[in-house]
Amino acid sequence: MNSSEIEAYLSHYRSVCPEISEEELVYISESLSLSRYKNKQFYMAEGQVQRSIGFLVEGLLRVFYVDERGNEITTWFVKENEYITDYPSFIRQCPAKFNFQCIEPCVVVNLPYTDMQEGYSKFKNIERYGRLVAEEVVVLQQSRIESFLFQNAEQRYLAFMSRNPTLFNRISLTDLSSYLGIERQSLSRIRKSLTQK
Repeated sequence: MNSSEIEAYLSHYRSVCPEISEEELVYISESLSLSRYKNKQFYMAEGQVQRSIGFLVEGLLRVFYVDERGNEITTWFVKENEYITDYPSFIRQCPAKFNFQCIEPCVVVNLPYTDMQEGYSKFKNIERYGRLVAEEVVVLQQSRIESFLFQNAEQRYLAFMSRNPTLFNRISLTDLSSYLGIERQSLSRIRKSLTQK
C-alpha cells in the first residue's frame, strides 16, 4: 500500500478534525485499503450496497442516475479530497440509487462501514469527524436543491465554476449541461455570452 496515498487521507482527517489523536489515527489507518480504477470503470453502480466509504485521492468521478426514458442525468462530480458516497444509502446500508463512474483514472482510499461505526463508539474524535463530514454532505445537497429553486441557468453555471475552477477542462459539456439541468446548446450560449461581457 502506498503510504503517501494513505497519508493524503489522514492529512484530510487532521484538517477537518485537528483534535484527532495519534491513537485514533492509528485505528483509522489500520482499517484502510486502497483501490485503483481505470477511466470509465464504475466505483459503484445503482443497486449495490456500499460497504466502504471512499475518499478520492486522485482522479474524477461522475455521479448519475438513469431516468425512465433511459437518459443519464448527472447529479454530481467527485474530485480529489472528496468522499465518494451515496451517503443516505451508505448510512442505512441499503442499495445505492446512483452510479459512480470514473471519468479519469482514480485512486481511492476505502474505510469499511463496520470499522467506521466501531470507531464512532470507541473514539470521540472519530465520531466528531463523522458528524462534520455528514454536515458537509447535507450542506452540499441543500445547496444543490436551492440552486434549482432560486437560480437561473447562468447563475447555476457561474456558481459551479466558482466552486470548481479546476474542473472546467476535465468534464464534458454534455455532462456539465446535464448537471446544470439545461440543454447543451443553452450552455454553449451562456458560455458565449459570458465571454462577450
